[in-house]
Amino acid sequence: MANLSLETSVAGGAAVVALSGELDLAGAAVLEQELERLEDDSPGAIVLDLRGVEFMDSSGLRLIAVTMQRAQAGRRRFALVPGGDQVMRVFDITRMRERLEFVRDPGEVTGGR
Repeated sequence: MANLSLETSVAGGAAVVALSGELDLAGAAVLEQELERLEDDSPGAIVLDLRGVEFMDSSGLRLIAVTMQRAQAGRRRFALVPGGDQVMRVFDITRMRERLEFVRDPGEVTGGR
């Protein structure tokens, strides 16, 4: 059982997925299913809110990288709300922070606050 929970909302043509818990191999599988469902609905943007993520490993990072590539191919905006220091360290070490779009708040993408 994955120790990751997610809550999805749609606003302003963007889907926001707020995560909490651990984005590890089991959590990535849960998130991948939700992202595939969202992509089928064709939102103009997808935002992953990582503020509630306590731990992320390479499987979570891989899923984020693949999602970014699919978003680019589908001409869809993909952004992340930064998580805590431990989570952001994964992006820094792999230099993925330079390749991904980070926003302070999902409202920057959805048009709300």
